[in-house]
Amino acid sequence: MGRYFSYRMHPFSVAELARPILRRELTASPSELRENEWSALWTYGGFPEPFVRRDARFSRRWHSLRETQLLREDVREMTRIQEIDQLIALATVLAERSSDQVVYASLAKQVRVSENTVRAWVGALAALHLGFLVRPWHRNVSRAIRKEPKWFCRDWSMIGDVGKRAETFVACHLLKAVEGWTDLGLGKFDLHYIRDKQKREVDFLVTKNHQPWFLVEVKNAESRLSPALALMQSQTGVQHAFQVVIEEPYVAADCFQQKMPMVVPARTFLSQLL
Repeated sequence: MGRYFSYRMHPFSVAELARPILRRELTASPSELRENEWSALWTYGGFPEPFVRRDARFSRRWHSLRETQLLREDVREMTRIQEIDQLIALATVLAERSSDQVVYASLAKQVRVSENTVRAWVGALAALHLGFLVRPWHRNVSRAIRKEPKWFCRDWSMIGDVGKRAETFVACHLLKAVEGWTDLGLGKFDLHYIRDKQKREVDFLVTKNHQPWFLVEVKNAESRLSPALALMQSQTGVQHAFQVVIEEPYVAADCFQQKMPMVVPARTFLSQLL
């Protein structure tokens, strides 16, 4: 105990590509990523082989091989799951629903297994890094939902819907940040989302030492500020509330210096993480 520390590994991110030095502070000043690097990250994903090769045919073959090895070989070696075809069917459904809430009863009907089995399988797929779950935050939020998590794929490059891709892209960056900050001993960080029974929602809430720190709403191109940000900021008491827009051009301004809800380019915001 204490002779070594483990670190969770993630695909490439904007901050890592823009400033490939492991930092030991929470956030850095923004750093601009070159256009060709940004385009490659968005198009081919953050896994090293497709990102470096930047070839559509190679990427399709690589992703097909990854899916085969993970769902057919790794599952058999690392779990007791025998119903491989049904598990693949579940993985296919989840791939189409990245950034959606997970309704276990609905998935169970589609895959034709019990609800408890679906819960176990989703947990197994998360453990094998096919995707991850983001759970709702409900403290201090009036009439917030408490149960249904959201599912996100770890590879945004294969998502066709641009809105789901944008949200998954930012989710993967935020997960890398919260796990990295935690592994570096900077505190206990977690990733959540907020939604109430009136269907008012903010895509992400990052907590620091179990206290709300900042909110993130993701848009592909919409620069009109979401009213849910100010509402949820007042209820949670977060320091920052960001509307992160994928298509906005880079701005050399530290968004973590602002306290009011604001629109910020994804290229700026993500470069300040890990």
